[in-house]
Amino acid sequence: MGSFDGSRPGRPRQAEAGLEWDSREFPPEAAQEAAGDHHVKTGIFVSRWAAALWLVAFVIVPTVKAQPPSPTRKTDAAEIARLRQETSAGVARLEQWRVPASGLYAQPTGWWNAANIVTTLVNYARVTGDRSVLAAVDATFERANAANKTNNFLNEYNDDEGWWALAWIDAYDLTRKPKYLAMAKTIFADMAAQWEEPTCGGGIWWSKKDQYKNAIANELFLSVAAALANRDTDRAARARALDWAHREWTWLEHSGMINAQNLFNDGLKSKNPKACTNNGQNTWTYNQGVILGGLVELARADKNPALLQQADAIASAAIAHLVTPEGVLTEQTVHGGDAPQFKGIFVRNLMLLHKAAPQSRYKAFLLTNAQSIVAHAAPDHAYGGNWEAVVDSADATRQSSALDALVAALAMR
Repeated sequence: MGSFDGSRPGRPRQAEAGLEWDSREFPPEAAQEAAGDHHVKTGIFVSRWAAALWLVAFVIVPTVKAQPPSPTRKTDAAEIARLRQETSAGVARLEQWRVPASGLYAQPTGWWNAANIVTTLVNYARVTGDRSVLAAVDATFERANAANKTNNFLNEYNDDEGWWALAWIDAYDLTRKPKYLAMAKTIFADMAAQWEEPTCGGGIWWSKKDQYKNAIANELFLSVAAALANRDTDRAARARALDWAHREWTWLEHSGMINAQNLFNDGLKSKNPKACTNNGQNTWTYNQGVILGGLVELARADKNPALLQQADAIASAAIAHLVTPEGVLTEQTVHGGDAPQFKGIFVRNLMLLHKAAPQSRYKAFLLTNAQSIVAHAAPDHAYGGNWEAVVDSADATRQSSALDALVAALAMR
């Protein structure tokens, strides 16, 4: 593997062309269920006094052992309005890092981060009804490949490809533009070509160059396959995608990457390729997040609620073990260009799980995190990498990750 950049395991990345995003949600093509989300138009700026009101009235960050908002507590209309204003202001701040000519984002925000920002913006548009950000999403679709010197959002990393596939699936769900779904299918076909069974009995490689099988690439492959099984307009293609989703989940579940705490470690040791073992590396928050969205999609495709129970077990383990004493999601490190993105990926996939199988504790957890982010925000609505502390640094990666949490909390209304 390449050198470690201090955040993402095994990844010698410092943002290829350096700027981008990711988009996704949970409405399937075949079922046509996506039309009924709550959309509320919202403006893009918030005044200082409104932000202050938000901090006083909505943000009460606990100072002792995890005491999240009561699961039975209802957020009132005024609180929702303040959260919507803050989220819109945060999106406006995010867009200050966008490079219009490329549709990407200023360093240190990289290629895969940009895919995640697409997802952030699409979810924001879906939850608030503010579709003005969709022009930026389309600009990324049309310009990013040329800027990054890639074709069809393909490169040497299968996880990068997975983020882009999910981004365009999410954009398709909201806009119904066929070009987005077609691109996701193209990316998926390239990922599927990386499936390999002699090493560890299956799974796709993390990189097309480095022989490493890890959680994130395979969770993404599961998520894309299951999503396409729910959306592809061609019956045979849907069946093929569902078969891949079944193969991937069966392999993941028995791969050994799920530890005794019900959390995914980073990947596998393959010194003996016929008897791979858990490598014991970090239980990154995004490894606990992407799997939630993948299982939600597979549960929908299979009409199998037992898969949601498995997702709940993983989500519950993350909420129990990967938090501060106050119940705020935390990462082992937020150094480097990758790790600051991870927590947002977890919370937005928890949002999808809550939509499929509502739990009051999910809602309480998401509200706690949103409250803490806003309480520690900079005056210009920039958010840091540590959601329980003052802003450490400001960039589009940290901003979009925190916005995932604000959007998820807003979706709890």
